[in-house]
Amino acid sequence: MNRFTSLLIIVLALAVVLAGAGIAAGNRFLDAPLSLDGPEVYYEIRQGVPFATVSAELAQLGMIDRPDWFRWYARLSGKAQKVRAGEYTVSSGTTARQLLDQFVAGDVRQYSFTIVEGWNFRELMSALESDEHIVSTVSADDWPAVLESLGADASFPEGLFLPETYHFPKGTSDVDVLRQALDLQRKALTEEWASRAAGLPLQSPYEALVLASIIEKETAKVDERARIAGVFVRRLQKNMRLQTDPTVIYGVGENFDGNLTRRHLRTDTPYNTYTRHGLPPTPIAMPGRAAIHAALNPEDGTELYFVATGLGDGSHAFSETKDQHDAAVQRYLARQRATRANSQGKP
Repeated sequence: MNRFTSLLIIVLALAVVLAGAGIAAGNRFLDAPLSLDGPEVYYEIRQGVPFATVSAELAQLGMIDRPDWFRWYARLSGKAQKVRAGEYTVSSGTTARQLLDQFVAGDVRQYSFTIVEGWNFRELMSALESDEHIVSTVSADDWPAVLESLGADASFPEGLFLPETYHFPKGTSDVDVLRQALDLQRKALTEEWASRAAGLPLQSPYEALVLASIIEKETAKVDERARIAGVFVRRLQKNMRLQTDPTVIYGVGENFDGNLTRRHLRTDTPYNTYTRHGLPPTPIAMPGRAAIHAALNPEDGTELYFVATGLGDGSHAFSETKDQHDAAVQRYLARQRATRANSQGKP
């Protein structure tokens, strides 16, 4: 073996050792926990930002100490071009290798928005507009544009969006959230309509939605929904006016000050079920699935009336006859007077 060959072997051996050391150092870097300021931090990759910028920003935040190594690994592994924009939650113990995999998977931070049972459309749009993580693109006043954006086969938006909690990434638009709620409402209504009780005086799923919205506004008590539905269904079957206060209030609109008067009950609007027979033309709120189920599966019975008990628990007294109902109303009014007297007598 001549000198040149010996030197070459030494050089190659050193190269192998150095390469091995480099690989080992790289793996130690990739598999070491990131340096975070707390149990979890948030980092956002903006749309169109090159990966070199991402690496530099992570270093500036103190999360990694070798941005060049992170960038090279991403390029050599073919993952640099697969990174997805979005806001990420980086948890304590996450390694650089895991973080890159998270970026590639698009495992972005999720926010939530809850549509509350009984909200009307204006309340829903106001809540969407107030949510800092949702991008506002439409308004309640421009509801025709909302329906057009959603491709909804309805002439009015009230009642179309299912009360539920929806999850979404930062930057999601209000229309995107509404689309989720619309799709879920369609699914729920279709399923409930398919399993409805026989002989109902409801001609379409939309009429079921209208009735469900009234039930939703009449009671928050789960055990009363089907019973109230039964009262309304029997009144419809007998061609009796529904005479339900929430529809009157909805017809008064934004001018309603919280005090329902006899004048309100006598003033005719399309939603006044004291002056008009049948269901109002549209839902009056967003009914939850339980209210929809109750509307389509009413409790059997002979009761035709109900009124609040005034006991403070949201319960109602149910009656079969007008005389029984009038007596229940008087008991309610007496309790209200007693409650006011007690509150005025307190220091």
